[in-house]
Parts: sequence; structure tokens; C-alpha cells
Amino acid sequence: MVKRGREFLHTPGPTNIPDRILNAMHRPAMDFASPVFAEMAAKLFEDLKDVFQTSSEVFLYTSSGHGGWEGTFVNCFSPGDTVLLPEIGRFGRVWGDMAERLGLKVRRVPGSWRPPIAPAVIEDVLSKDKAHEIKGVLAVHVETATGAISDMPAIRRAMDAANHPALLICDAIASFACVPLPMRDWGIDVVIAASQKGLMLPPGLGICAVSEKALAASFESRSQMEYFSWPQRLKTESYSRFCGTAPEHLVFGLVESLAMLREEGWPQVFKRHTRLATAVRKTVEAWGQAGALEHNIVVPEARADSLTVVRTPEGMNADIIRATARETFSVAMGGSLGDLAGRVFRIGHMGDLNEPMVIGALGGIEAALRVCQVPIGQGGVGAAIDYLAETAES
Repeated sequence: MVKRGREFLHTPGPTNIPDRILNAMHRPAMDFASPVFAEMAAKLFEDLKDVFQTSSEVFLYTSSGHGGWEGTFVNCFSPGDTVLLPEIGRFGRVWGDMAERLGLKVRRVPGSWRPPIAPAVIEDVLSKDKAHEIKGVLAVHVETATGAISDMPAIRRAMDAANHPALLICDAIASFACVPLPMRDWGIDVVIAASQKGLMLPPGLGICAVSEKALAASFESRSQMEYFSWPQRLKTESYSRFCGTAPEHLVFGLVESLAMLREEGWPQVFKRHTRLATAVRKTVEAWGQAGALEHNIVVPEARADSLTVVRTPEGMNADIIRATARETFSVAMGGSLGDLAGRVFRIGHMGDLNEPMVIGALGGIEAALRVCQVPIGQGGVGAAIDYLAETAES
């Protein structure tokens, strides 16, 4: 079958890449040791400090977000150190698996894959750690497998209430540039992000924004590292910031991405994500009136603005719905992962999106649900349209 038109990309990463960013990247390579590129890179790193709201340093890796994970582990901790991990989904789980492979001891707090992180649990565990053996708390801000957003300020308050000196490490790969995340004000020591979600870039950049406390830990770490070393990347040569050849075209794209986000204004960026996410959630609620579909995240306040995860009943394979949406109606959604394999489909709504794109995607998904004979309530897409029309700014 020959397909015309464009695919509606609603995976939770990669996300749509705006033409402006594609055009910014569509240029010849240049000498990355030249003064022109060195000045561009130096300004970019300073701009990133403002975006992350840190007065310390930001590091870029030519990697996926997993590179940011590993870079954080080897810089902040030494083999044998203990970290605390509240496990609420697949990405938290594999984050802990990486820590163990790197020689860290992971104290896991198992949880259901339907709520966010419970700050009270963190406070309880840290309060009992009188010897301060736990060196870091690992918190996934938005768990992409489940659709939960955790309350980072509440987690910081729980750590403070326990009077514990552990570092607070935040995986913001699926939340950064989609929701507010002022790391200095929230007391976060490391924010890990990546290029292919809210920043609207191709995959390929892992990002670590660090506090002074986390940076100081990197000079004390006994981990074996070279490429991931933060101290090595602070050397005077400009290429040291990239540990060799710079990912020039991703840098060109990131410069343009930040310019676009500044033009829109960060409050408006966050408001747009909330608005589009609310429209999707209203449609899912309408679909769910027939009893077959429901939000995976039970508490409405814990549903992320980055993506919506829709749960199907036992025996109804969500991957068939996803395949039908993609192959028949050209709407790409995220698949189910880990403990939720076959039980959910994931609608991404982050990055470069507007109202017609969301409405079109929801229409394609609703058509796929009908083809798959999934019982759905009436007025699904209409609920999104009604909300968007009622809240439109003239």
C-alpha cells in the first residue's frame, strides 16, 4: 500500500524535529577547533546553565540519555557506594541495573507501576540510615514506561526532613523542556536530560547539569573513567568539553532549539504542554467510559504532561492497537515495556506540537481502536476539541 501525507509521530521520543532545527543542521561541517565554533560552544554552555537554572556546570555527551546515566554514576560515586532507588517503572529498574554493573550497591524500594514515587518512603529509608551509607537518591521525574510524574520538590523536602547528605539525582530525560524543573530552587544535584524529547532534536546528546556539590564529588570519585569524566572536560582546550571531536551538527541544532524555546517563552512552553496533555487525557477518559480502557496512572495529578499511558484489559493486546494505528492510520505511538508488556499503549505529546497535530493523532488512534473492535465511549476526540476550543486564547 502506498501511503501519502506524513506520519503523525507521537512516540515519547524521538519527537518531531522542526524545520528550523533541520535547516540549522543542514550546513557543511566546520573546524571544531576554530574560534568561531569555540565561541559558539562556549556561549551554548553558558546558555544551558540558565536553562537548567544552575550556577555550576553542564556537560554534553555524544550519547543517548543512558550516557548521562553512566556519566553521573562514575562521577558522583565510587565502586561499593550505595544508592537508593524507588522503582516505579521500567526505566528506573534498568537505571538501577546499570548502577549495579558499574559496581554500586542499589537499595531498591519496589513499587507498583501505577503511582509516582512516594516521598515518605524515601524519608523513612534515609532516616534509618544513621551511618549515611546511602550516597545518592535516584529519582525518575517522568517514568516513560508508566506515564507518572513524581514530585521532585517533595522528594527534596523528604531528604531534608531526614537530615541526610545524599545527592539527589534526577532523570529528567522525559520531562526536561516540557515541565518546570528549576534545579537550584528544587535542590537537585544532577539533572540528566537528552536531546530527542522536549528539546526537539535528533537522538545523540546526553546532558548532565550538576550542582557544586555533585561537581566536587567528581574530583573524589574512585571510578575508572576517561570519556565520562567531568574534571577532564573542564580542561582549558575547547575540545575537552566534548572529549574530542564535537558533535557539531547536534550543537548547531541545540543552539537553534534554545532560540526557539526562548522565543516562545518558557512559561508558554510549559503551558502548551499542559494544555495539549489535558486534551489527550480528556479523550482517554471519554474512551474509557465503555470500561475497556483507562489511564495507567490512577491519581490525575501524577499524570505527566509529556505522555499519556493507556491501559487495556487483560487479554487485549495493546501492541495490536499500536500496530494498527501505525500501519493503517499513520499514527506512531510508543509500545509497552517491562511489566506492562502488551498491556498499554503510550501517546507522546512533547516537543514541537500544536492542537491540530494532537487532534489528528487522536482521530487516527480512535479509528484504530474501532478497527480492533475495542469498546470505547462516545465523544472521545470531541472531548479534546471541546476542551481546546473552550481554552483557546483569542
